[in-house]
Amino acid sequence: MSQAGIASQEALDSGQAWLRLVVTMLLMTVGSGGMYIVAVVLPAVQAEFGISRALASSPYTALLVGFGVGGVWLGRLADRHGVAWPLLLGAAGIGAGYIGSALADGIWTFSLAQGLGVGLLASGSSFGPLMADATRWFVRRRGIAVALCASGNYLAGAVWPPVVQHFVDSVGWRQTFIGLGVFGMVTMAVLALLLRQRPPPLLPAAAARASPDGAVPSERPFGLSPGRAQFLLGVAGLACCVAMAMPQVHIVALCTDLGFGAARGAQMLSLMLAFGVASRIISGLVCDRIGGLRTLLFGSMLQCIALALFLPFDSLVSLYVVSALFGLFQGGIVPSYAVIIREHFPVRETAARLGTVLLATMAGMALGGWMSGKIFDLSGSYQAAFVNGMAWSALNMVIVGTLLLRHHQGQRLGTARARLQQEPQ
Repeated sequence: MSQAGIASQEALDSGQAWLRLVVTMLLMTVGSGGMYIVAVVLPAVQAEFGISRALASSPYTALLVGFGVGGVWLGRLADRHGVAWPLLLGAAGIGAGYIGSALADGIWTFSLAQGLGVGLLASGSSFGPLMADATRWFVRRRGIAVALCASGNYLAGAVWPPVVQHFVDSVGWRQTFIGLGVFGMVTMAVLALLLRQRPPPLLPAAAARASPDGAVPSERPFGLSPGRAQFLLGVAGLACCVAMAMPQVHIVALCTDLGFGAARGAQMLSLMLAFGVASRIISGLVCDRIGGLRTLLFGSMLQCIALALFLPFDSLVSLYVVSALFGLFQGGIVPSYAVIIREHFPVRETAARLGTVLLATMAGMALGGWMSGKIFDLSGSYQAAFVNGMAWSALNMVIVGTLLLRHHQGQRLGTARARLQQEPQ
């Protein structure tokens, strides 16, 4: 692949940057849809292989693990060589993953193909690295750009399930997966070639003017070592997603327990997803005005409030309303981490560090789903699980609030030092 060079400063926030964002959204819609697609074929795969529901869920787990690990590995590759190379690996992976799954003779072969091809390579290349790349092409509109980029994952959840279900019903899941593999491989490869150009370097002065709260990428983000700051953001990401997982994973089961039926719960989950897209766009606009840290703190507070609303309300209409509110409140949380890392960490490490935080958020989703189920088994109710989610949200708010306080203290100290240097001796 020939190199397209490095863009100039004029490319920031330009028409070229917005065109790249459209390509990025298309890539994310194609490449990161695996987590939704495998859920659609789960009943058909379970029936054909004659296995338990728990064992039939193993491809989803493998895909999520691969997704998280791939985001870190391919993020580092994107930091060094640009985002096109990881995406080309993703194109090969999505083809091999779906076609390999279609040819699988058992659940473990199927899970391996999903974990390595669809998870590690395709999803790993088309989420974190793409969000990180988007942050480097925008200055004044970075928040909304990242939000629109991240919405590609939610669009995948809206687009692929009905399409895949149609073809599964028409020709079977194996033929459907072969078609997905060919389509995904060709589409991702062509779109990846459109992103060969490297982003322009951002000068420190421009970075300070661009950030709503004056944040500048630093070797000591928040006055901490990069490793310690990364660890705190990882814990914050895990905590917010433990809380986020409770309604997303268990809303269908909750509706079934209340006598409303699984179909109503599925509708509420779709409602959360739809309002989540709106949330990401709104949060992006907010982020451009108040910065990533404040947006994350605000989103975590609203998510905690939405979790609390599940406690007193259990009628059908109220659950629809609260589900919509939950989607509207939490959708912008994860994209905020991309903006925070871009604002506070060295630019050359953006994709790798974002991949690490996203790995923590996926671990949080997995832990939160399991933990809520375990709490239900022990208590016979989801009430304690909602309270548990609120506690994890509170942990997130404490960490983010602490980082925000340290950031402001660092700004005041820097201002004081600058004034002392300007005073005549």
